[in-house]
Amino acid sequence: VLTNHHLAMKMAQFPIAQNVTVVEGSTANMTCRVDYNDNTSLQWSNPAQQTLFFGDKKALRDNRIELVRASWKELTISISDVTLSDEGQYTCSLFTMPVKTSKAFLTVLGVPAKPEITGLSRPAQEGEEVTLTCTTSGSKPAADIRWFRNDKEVQGQKEVNATGRSFTVRSTIHLKVDRTDDGAAYTCVVEHIALGSLPHQVTEVLEVHYPPQVQIVRSVIVPQEGQYFKLECVSKGNPLPEPIFWTKDGGELPDVERMIVEGRDLIITTLNKTDNGTYRCEASNHLGTNRDEFTLYVYDPNALMQPGPDHALIGGVVAVVVFITLCFIIVLGRYLARHKDITRERQEMWFISSRKTLALPIITL
Repeated sequence: VLTNHHLAMKMAQFPIAQNVTVVEGSTANMTCRVDYNDNTSLQWSNPAQQTLFFGDKKALRDNRIELVRASWKELTISISDVTLSDEGQYTCSLFTMPVKTSKAFLTVLGVPAKPEITGLSRPAQEGEEVTLTCTTSGSKPAADIRWFRNDKEVQGQKEVNATGRSFTVRSTIHLKVDRTDDGAAYTCVVEHIALGSLPHQVTEVLEVHYPPQVQIVRSVIVPQEGQYFKLECVSKGNPLPEPIFWTKDGGELPDVERMIVEGRDLIITTLNKTDNGTYRCEASNHLGTNRDEFTLYVYDPNALMQPGPDHALIGGVVAVVVFITLCFIIVLGRYLARHKDITRERQEMWFISSRKTLALPIITL
């Protein structure tokens, strides 16, 4: 006859196993426990219902599967170098009458491969349509892909395809490139639970070819005779425009001893009046040619040093004259208005007096 204590023990004789999640390539430990066991064996079986261990006895010839701990209350085994095919529902059995079982699901996370960016086989030309595609394979569940241009995130179009138990993920961005994209770094970042806080990423730097831009910069604002003078031809383009050509008034430089070309600079060692004229800088690459012009006028330093009129004084005098003129006009206007009123009053008095005179009776003597 079972006592209450033995009945409680009998009811506690039930295996307990927990689900396990591991990353592909790592080791999974599968543990089955029982609170009470009256010398009954525990057994682990794989998703195909093949026995892995019966107690401490190995049943399946797989070098990756090893015994960790075996006792009446626990059976723990390890599966090393886990693959996606190891995923599934494992069964722990306690051979009582009837047999009692517990299920544990082994989840294997597929690690995404390092991404690859395609679409940059050659330098792009300004205005060209460029498509960049970032691809990663082997992820489970499907990985997330994010794009960044330098440090700013840009949106891509994602595509997920199942390849067996894992997924291949692609993300595509479409660009119409211009010269501002030259040297821009486009980074593809792959995020996945198996990678934790260390996502995979790969970066490609765009190279964009564009025609030259040219600008002439002078070294002196007011060129004077006898001065050292330099014109710098600032040119941008990809490929870099080489060489730089300098001309004066549509022809060659007239004085090569004083007019020296060093790289992109035109140097005139000592300015004189004969240097007056229009200077042109021209730069080319395989996409085109551009140019800029500068008209040089050499000033006489003596003329610049002669004292000129005091513009402030002239302005003050003009202001005083204008003020006096306005005052005169106002006074004259008031005088004329007043004189007009007096004249009208006198005319009216004369008219009245005249009428009175005409109205006198004629006395005949």
